[in-house]
Amino acid sequence: MEPPHREQRHPDATSRLDNGSSDLYDDVLSDTASETSSVEGGAGGREFNHDLVFIDEFDALSIELKGLAAATQQRPPIPSAQHAASAGPSVAQAGPSVAVDVKQRGASRVAGHEGGLKGAPKLGKYPAREHARKVAKQLGVLKGLIYLPGQVTQHYEDSDQGPAFHQRRYFYYITGANHPNCAATYDIARDLLILWIPLVEPRQALYFGAPPSPDVLKSQSDLSDVRYTTELPRYLRTYLTSNATPPSGRTRRVPCPSTVFILHPDQTPPIGSDTAPGVLVLDSTRLQPAMDESRVIKSSYEIAAIRRANAISSAAHRAVLTRLKRMTNEREIEALFRGYCLAVGGAREQAYPVIVGSGSNGATLHYDANDEDFVGRQTIVLDAGCEWALYASDITRTLPVGGKLTAEGRAVYGIVERMQERCIGMVRPGVPYWHLQLEAVLVAIDGLLELGILRGSRGDVFAAGTVAAFFPHGLGHHVGLDVHDVSGRETLILGAGTAPAAGLGLAAGVGGRARRRVGAAGKREWITPEMMASMCRDARTVAMPFKGRQSMQVGMVVTVEPGM
Repeated sequence: MEPPHREQRHPDATSRLDNGSSDLYDDVLSDTASETSSVEGGAGGREFNHDLVFIDEFDALSIELKGLAAATQQRPPIPSAQHAASAGPSVAQAGPSVAVDVKQRGASRVAGHEGGLKGAPKLGKYPAREHARKVAKQLGVLKGLIYLPGQVTQHYEDSDQGPAFHQRRYFYYITGANHPNCAATYDIARDLLILWIPLVEPRQALYFGAPPSPDVLKSQSDLSDVRYTTELPRYLRTYLTSNATPPSGRTRRVPCPSTVFILHPDQTPPIGSDTAPGVLVLDSTRLQPAMDESRVIKSSYEIAAIRRANAISSAAHRAVLTRLKRMTNEREIEALFRGYCLAVGGAREQAYPVIVGSGSNGATLHYDANDEDFVGRQTIVLDAGCEWALYASDITRTLPVGGKLTAEGRAVYGIVERMQERCIGMVRPGVPYWHLQLEAVLVAIDGLLELGILRGSRGDVFAAGTVAAFFPHGLGHHVGLDVHDVSGRETLILGAGTAPAAGLGLAAGVGGRARRRVGAAGKREWITPEMMASMCRDARTVAMPFKGRQSMQVGMVVTVEPGM
């Protein structure tokens, strides 16, 4: 089971979404508006009225760390091997209140829109230069040129068709431009950020439409200038020759070349073959770590975009819930979720493939076949979130197929709910994220011991890492331009020197060069029993500040996604 759906009564709230959507969703909206939630308990199981169940304020589970007083770095109490099995975990409550943004959304409201998903919020100009300056600061240099190519138009082999356009996230981070065949340069010394766009011929515009003009692009994003890519090679040659430090007599008899920072060796700038030798040094080692570190702390624009994505996705989850009793197959849920995000929320893209896993399919973290019937199955895991302005959301909920859970299902459901709520209660600046992972593990151990699924003492089970068989993944991850966003120079959960599971962390690049997958950290970290045992030892012996593991900071956006 993944993070559970939490039901609550509300005497007079409704969740009707005022919008101009098509009639396709009218019955969903009217059902949601007219019904109230109902929960009935009995010996036969837990009853849910699917017509309306209000999701609590953490339905989106993307948590923005707010600027309250930072907490001291204090571990969850770690049991010794002799610790009694009955002793439950206890999180110290001293210190500031939980530093997360908590909003009651009893009527499925979006911040700034009392009527629900009515209209799209105005995010303002994309903070391109703010982001570029952050990257330059992380590079630790006062001059040099950052060069980033955007994604090019692609076609399938032997076809004039191609995949949907997906912009390179590093490029978008410093431009805010979601258009193909572009490039970006940032002159660090001059604070000059230029977006380079293709010059589209009239025939291309006839077929595919004209791209935005330079003036429109500058009105949308904080760019120094927008120019055409036909001028880029000449600009680069001029920059390199004018910025190469000349010889200085006896101490240096040859020019000192300019440094161009690039992400990967195969992304070289188009300088041409006639460029004078010795004027260029390509650095492909420092830019990606600097950009990763910059992306960890979100700007106010980024947080607003993620909020909007969360709001749309949360409303789509509710729409599924109101129709669930009428559905018989996983694909129906996927169709409704995708359609709702687009027709009602205006979100065309999903942040990742929709996961609708009924029965045992829900135990596969990234199951996406979504084409099996619900017959004979008790639960459905719906893991889905849309994008807004390229920024992701990520929401996971477990729903009862027939409105009822067995006694065993109800017990496991409750364990996961406690894991989630306990970890959310620990979120505040200064707390190492891996402490949340440990707390989730301790809650899981207590629950499994209570059910008789595990035997022995709490401390022995914890030290052996046995719970990893039931909770084999990381608790959560950063969210941003990627759903499994970058984590910077440190990781959320696994410490420095801990090797990730084979096959999860690297992707082959051009020429066989391995590139690190952005989403390798966080939930995709495979937590083996050996790793869990190592974390247990570290929790008892490693001195703070736990080198290599990340503490939460103001401006991070993270998920809390326990499962069992």
